[in-house]
Amino acid sequence: MHSDATPYWKRAGIRLIPLLVAVAAIGLSLTDRTSAAQRATKLAPAANAPKAQTAKDSGRAVVRPPSTPPANAASQREEKNGRQQTTQGGTKTNTIARNGLPRRPLPGEAGFTGVPPRGERRFISNEMVFHTGANVSPQAVEAAARRLGLTPLGAQSLTLTGGKLFRFRVGEGRQVADAVRALEAEKLGTVQPNYVYSLQQNVASPPTLPAGDAAQYAVSKLRLRDVHRWSVGKDVSVAVIDSQIDAAHPDLAGALGEQFNAVGKAEKPDNHGTGMAGAIVAHGNLLGVAPGARILAVNAFSPDQQNSAQATTQHVLAGIDWAIEKGARIINMSFAGPYDPMLQLALKKAHEKSIVLIAAAGNAGPRSQPLYPAADENVIAVTAIDANNRLLPQANQGPYIALAAPGVSVLEPAANAGYQLTSGTSVAAAHVSGVAALIIERKPDIDFAALEKILFSTAKDLGPKGRDSQFGFGLVDPYRALDALADKVAADHSQSPTAAAATSAAMTVSETFRVSQLAPGGAPIPAPRSTEPEGDDVHASVEKKRLACRQEGASKGMRGPDLQDYVVICVAEARLACLKQAVAQKVRGAERRNFLNSCLGS
Repeated sequence: MHSDATPYWKRAGIRLIPLLVAVAAIGLSLTDRTSAAQRATKLAPAANAPKAQTAKDSGRAVVRPPSTPPANAASQREEKNGRQQTTQGGTKTNTIARNGLPRRPLPGEAGFTGVPPRGERRFISNEMVFHTGANVSPQAVEAAARRLGLTPLGAQSLTLTGGKLFRFRVGEGRQVADAVRALEAEKLGTVQPNYVYSLQQNVASPPTLPAGDAAQYAVSKLRLRDVHRWSVGKDVSVAVIDSQIDAAHPDLAGALGEQFNAVGKAEKPDNHGTGMAGAIVAHGNLLGVAPGARILAVNAFSPDQQNSAQATTQHVLAGIDWAIEKGARIINMSFAGPYDPMLQLALKKAHEKSIVLIAAAGNAGPRSQPLYPAADENVIAVTAIDANNRLLPQANQGPYIALAAPGVSVLEPAANAGYQLTSGTSVAAAHVSGVAALIIERKPDIDFAALEKILFSTAKDLGPKGRDSQFGFGLVDPYRALDALADKVAADHSQSPTAAAATSAAMTVSETFRVSQLAPGGAPIPAPRSTEPEGDDVHASVEKKRLACRQEGASKGMRGPDLQDYVVICVAEARLACLKQAVAQKVRGAERRNFLNSCLGS
């Protein structure tokens, strides 16, 4: 009988080795899965956040664009660069702006640098701009410039951001990025390249259609004839930062207010600037969206021998600063270009003053990187559609697109009293600026957030349900926007009798204007009024009656200006009926006020 000389404990150990290896492998697998799940949880917010689209220009093309990487790679890089990794408390945050793009640090914030990104060439090749606060002396700036071999080209004070903006020439053979980095190390202020924004007029041959309403599909698409019974944007100041506008054009007669030349030299009237102004205020052969508005003309774009009209950071900042000093409520920016830190800061300051900022989304195509100022979170970005609601093929796309407006083959004024057919997101942005002016005329104290909410909530959805990267919230609808505004005003007045009394006089003026549209021969028909003074209680009763009349008209299917006219007539008839009763019953003096209050409130 054979006996095994190997000890039992050795034989048992050998048999246990495969089992121990299997258990270890299972343990490692479970550990890896747990770690992967934790990593996925941390990355989920970034993965689910809207990606930055890639995007070239507005109604005109940006010069020397960098090569466009694949859309996904661009999105990931934008998000990585825009994410603020640490806060003061040391915790990591993923900061996405409200327009869906990564939020970039502002000048002065942690992580900010004015050095241009690698591959960015859209700036003057031998210039840079430098912004200092009021606490930095000119002597300190001059000393730093001498040490670094920079040649001063000019300086200007900026009210909006405070301090001064200097422009320097960089020495021959030296890279702008290196010069920016060197001056940044001096820690005297914010420095960056002098970025370039370009305009390109997308105009077909001069129109063969007669200049007039029939050739303007935007008039019917935006229902401007009905809208203008309600509001014309009267005396609302709209700054147009563009090329030189033809102030002598008959369609713009009397519509231009003050003018500012940011370029510093005389320029000939240009088609682009003239067309944008016409889209807003034309009132001759053509009809603009807000023919009663007042244009603050900023000539910031100057043509050169190789390119169409261009502007730099310096020109645009000077234009914005001047426009706000002159009381602009809206700033139309029908141009596009690279990300610009100083422009970002200026737009933030303007937004804080409740200035409505509107810009062309760009015409660089759906795979282009985001273009600015439209891609700034404080700006309403506008894309272009045609008469059949089809998107302009060249239009930029991305989560920052907010609204769409007519912008394909649009008939507008041109330089030298001419006319043009133009396409691009430039003219679409001008149309939305006009709609904003209509709203501000009706409610001058409206803030940006409320105006934006009305524009977005009343837009006609054109793409996938809700906001999308092609059309934003959809086609801007001034008719529905003004109707929603009237609902808001009525609701506010019904909740605040004191506010209703304070605005009664203003409402009476607008009532006379609207009813005069219905009167034969245009004669005004003022609402009947008592000769006795009225107290707050009567005003409150009038507002209560106005709200009841509005609900009654709405139940009959009336909307927009028709509903407003119905409300005016309804309230006027009620007041007249109550006044007749008071006269018939010989009610006078203070008793008449009580009588009218009771009668109107019943």
